[in-house]
Amino acid sequence: MPDKTPIKTNNMTTDKTIEATVVGFLDLTEVPYEVVEIDPDFADTAAFCEKYDFPLENSANTIIVASKKKPKTFTASVVRASHRIDVNHVVKPMMNVGKVSFARAEETSELTGMMIGGVTALALPDQVKIYVDDGLMNLDYIILGGGSRSTKIKISPEIFLSVPNAEVVKGLVTE
Repeated sequence: MPDKTPIKTNNMTTDKTIEATVVGFLDLTEVPYEVVEIDPDFADTAAFCEKYDFPLENSANTIIVASKKKPKTFTASVVRASHRIDVNHVVKPMMNVGKVSFARAEETSELTGMMIGGVTALALPDQVKIYVDDGLMNLDYIILGGGSRSTKIKISPEIFLSVPNAEVVKGLVTE
C-alpha cells in the first residue's frame, strides 16, 4: 500500500498529487470506482448533488474532529450527507478526550492537504483514525470526495473494508 502522507509543496499539497494518491489507492483495492470530474464551484455536497443529479442520501462527507486540548488529536468521520454526526455522544468517547470540536478549515487543510469540499477518507495520513457511518454500508454506491474540489468518487461502500484505520460504527449519526 502506498504511503498516504500528504506531499507538501511550498506548504500546500497539490490537488493533482492528492487525486493521484486516491486513484492509486483505489487501483490497489480492485473495488470498481468512477472518478466524477466536477466544477470546483459545486464541490460542496448540496450544490454537487443538485447540479450533477446525485441523491443526497448516497453522498458522504468526511468530517475531521479535533480534541480541544494540546497536543491535538484528530479523527475523521465519514457520514451520510443527509444525517448529522453525533460528535459529543459517539465520537468524543471513542477519541477518549475531554472536549472536541469540528476541525477548522485551516486545521483540516494542514492535516490532510485537502480543502473542504474535497476531503476524502481515501487519502488521510495513517495516524488518523476513521469512523464510518454504518448506514453507508447498506447503499448500492456512495459519493466520496476525491481529494480536491474538482473530483468526486462514485464507489461501493465496501471500499471501507480496504481503508486502513477505518472502523464501521453503529450510531455514528443522528437522523
